[in-house]
Amino acid sequence: MVKVNAWRLGTEHIVDITGLTHDGMGVGRIESRVLFVPETIPGDRVLARLSHIKERLAYGELVRMLEPSPNRREPSCPHAPLCGGCQLQHMDYQAQLHWKRQQVADALARLGGLEVEVLPTLGMDEPYHYRNKAQLPLGKKGGELVMGFFQQGSHDIVDLSTCEIQHPLITKLALAVKRVVGDLGIEPYDEGRHAGVLRHAVIRVSFLESKLMLTLVTRTRELHRQGELIARLTAEVPELVSVVHSINPQVTNVILGRETKVLWGEACLYDAIGHLRYAISPMSFFQVNPLQTKVLYDLVRERLKLSGRETVLDLYCGAGTIGLYLADRAGRVIGVESVAAAVEDARRNAELNGITNADFFAGRAEEELPRLVRRFGTIDAAVVDPPRKGCDPAVLEALSGAAVPAIVYVSCNPSTLARDLSRLAELGYQAGPAQPVDMFPWTRHVETIVLITKKND
Repeated sequence: MVKVNAWRLGTEHIVDITGLTHDGMGVGRIESRVLFVPETIPGDRVLARLSHIKERLAYGELVRMLEPSPNRREPSCPHAPLCGGCQLQHMDYQAQLHWKRQQVADALARLGGLEVEVLPTLGMDEPYHYRNKAQLPLGKKGGELVMGFFQQGSHDIVDLSTCEIQHPLITKLALAVKRVVGDLGIEPYDEGRHAGVLRHAVIRVSFLESKLMLTLVTRTRELHRQGELIARLTAEVPELVSVVHSINPQVTNVILGRETKVLWGEACLYDAIGHLRYAISPMSFFQVNPLQTKVLYDLVRERLKLSGRETVLDLYCGAGTIGLYLADRAGRVIGVESVAAAVEDARRNAELNGITNADFFAGRAEEELPRLVRRFGTIDAAVVDPPRKGCDPAVLEALSGAAVPAIVYVSCNPSTLARDLSRLAELGYQAGPAQPVDMFPWTRHVETIVLITKKND
């Protein structure tokens, strides 16, 4: 056991880091007690100071690196490690891919009690500047305007000067917004007092067309010096083709308000995933890494091995991106999404691409599925792409009740994937190999797809 006087706040200990938590924090031990140390990776030997203590575990601050891991790298971003956008800038990219595979394998085995093969993570050849969307809060620090990303574990804004993972045009526009907003004296939002005007700048870029959309989120109904702001920004950033105003007067962490209108320019951007084009409106959900999204969607097509006659169900379909990507290989695609605006986006994207064999319905997946089975008959395959909380248990019951023979599960959370695969196993399904895909290099996140098939009775 650790001596009582050694296990107290402020004491310093030499620790060997042997693992990583799911959120990318280094894990070591002091005798029998677990210590979590940010900014460390397996293989590091560090001097850590205890900063927060519980009965059997503690959190520490990195005081000094004694022996670095062979997988440690010097972060190339000047904002690491303060910025909350990346958690693994200090870790070699190949080591990240290995850890993400292990994260999936551990979740499936330990949380799901499953024996499922986990394949090596599919990474990017160039794992930089892949994001097509940034949501940047504005505020003041020391009386100066700041705009960037929240520091990890806080709402302190790290002022942006560059970003390793955003498309370069996003950074170009972000710096222009900050400069012009400061010149025009537009007051940034003060979260503590719920005062000020400009809360966020939400920037989207089309990789296909190199065009930008800017959504300015304000607490107030009026945007001070709106005309001058638009004139300056469009002159300085010719790639900017759309300026949108979103009004959000609520005390909330939700970024966009309920009222959104186009102030200037185009109503949508257009981007592509593989052979399809998609219209992206200010409120649309669209995958933030279009390059890796094609890798992911090609895997879904490969796993399902469609012949062109099947009826395919796309649950949690969002703007219909997966279902539409499968439409040329299916007889019919049926998408279900609870957000009505996303369903409208899906229908518009089907029309944009001349796809006539896809139908999209607004509603809760567990409620709509029985109705759709009654209406369309046998469902030959399904794709589920739920949020981080995973599938509603009723969805899994409904899929089993409809005797869907093949399901591709697209997961952004290994823990809920493990839980849902375990439940599907109880319902008579067999999971095939799990394929992790690195959609978000330098972060803790990992996407996984698994083909699940109904066992023969």
